[in-house]
Amino acid sequence: MTIEGSTTTAITLRKASKSDGFRLHQLVAQCPPLDPNSMYCNLLQCTHFAETCVAAELDGELVGFISGYIPPQQPDTLFVWQVAVHEKGRGQGLAKRMLKDLVSREVCRNVNHLETTITPDNEASWALFRSFARDLGAELNHHEYFEQEAHFGGLHASEFLLRIGPFPPPIT
Repeated sequence: MTIEGSTTTAITLRKASKSDGFRLHQLVAQCPPLDPNSMYCNLLQCTHFAETCVAAELDGELVGFISGYIPPQQPDTLFVWQVAVHEKGRGQGLAKRMLKDLVSREVCRNVNHLETTITPDNEASWALFRSFARDLGAELNHHEYFEQEAHFGGLHASEFLLRIGPFPPPIT
């Protein structure tokens, strides 16, 4: 699948691979307000969870990435860990296109809900997931999940759990 950008070059979407771990670490560092993970964590995301991660490349450069997984206790749910889009990939609807690519994969054939956590001030993420829910014709519910004081020791803003669904399986 390719996404035509404002240039003549296309952004290519694919599953993550081991070689993306370091590049993902660099991408997240360039995409505030995303929280960085250890490079080892990024390598695990790109290997153990490759089927539920999307890498977006432009001229060989990683310009977008979604990390996610299907929680063992919720086989009907895709949990989206992080959505990162480099400034070179912005303004083209790349984040939503990566989400749509992800939920249309065979690994997500039994998925009819999507969950993620977002801080109250991350307006770009709220807009993305509201728009995604609208496109799917699905409900979006949210509630405080990880509390600033109770779970982050006051060092990080509270995170709200968003749950989208149910939604029908994609037509492939």
